[in-house]
Amino acid sequence: MKLLEGKTAIVTGASRGIGKAIALKYAQEGCNVAFTDLFEDENMKATEAELQALGVKAKGYASDASKFDDTERVVNQIVEDFGRIDVLVNNAGITKDTLLMRMTEEQWDAVINVNLKSVFNFTKAAQKTMLKQRSGSIINMSSVVGVSGNAGQANYSASKAGIIGFTKSVARELGSRGVRSNAIAPGFIITEMTAKIPEDARRAWEASIPLKRGGTPEEVAGVATFLASDLSSYVSGQVVQVCGAMNT
Repeated sequence: MKLLEGKTAIVTGASRGIGKAIALKYAQEGCNVAFTDLFEDENMKATEAELQALGVKAKGYASDASKFDDTERVVNQIVEDFGRIDVLVNNAGITKDTLLMRMTEEQWDAVINVNLKSVFNFTKAAQKTMLKQRSGSIINMSSVVGVSGNAGQANYSASKAGIIGFTKSVARELGSRGVRSNAIAPGFIITEMTAKIPEDARRAWEASIPLKRGGTPEEVAGVATFLASDLSSYVSGQVVQVCGAMNT
């Protein structure tokens, strides 16, 4: 039997990168997948087709995760379409990196709203269904910079550190109803976002990692699958760093 057979997951920001890798891995493990992204475009349609080709129910939804009312609408629609929510992966995120002295209020607000407020929005909307079911796994995508900080990323680091505090609080609040809450903190993962880093900077970064390489979205997806499955039924309130020992 597949690890996630019969479960339904919501994965936010899943048309590309880590979110898409998680959605695909879940589908391979028998999970029905509702996924969101900001726009209904070719990426969304292609991802939807890839997931459906794996023999599960899958549908993409256009959603601004930073907007409370829009999130409530989308989650209600997903419950209507799929009937239940077993797993929520809060993965939507952006970066607007610059030194604090140059950072604008708009750059701060945008990153906090998309990265942190979206986690509140989706968790708040999905918890009603999970509490009724008396089961569920919430997985929030943080980052190693949320644990250790990073120059030039005060906004991003603050949003990802906030996610960790939120994750631990939700684990304490919802645990008595059988709902688990954990965070994943990826390190240097090779995605479209990190591909923009200059080659020499990327090599220097990889040299500083004990495993001497960047991680892959699929390696993050493997941890997300464990946390979604019953293999982790007694794991809650934890932060799993997927970083090749970069942050220990």
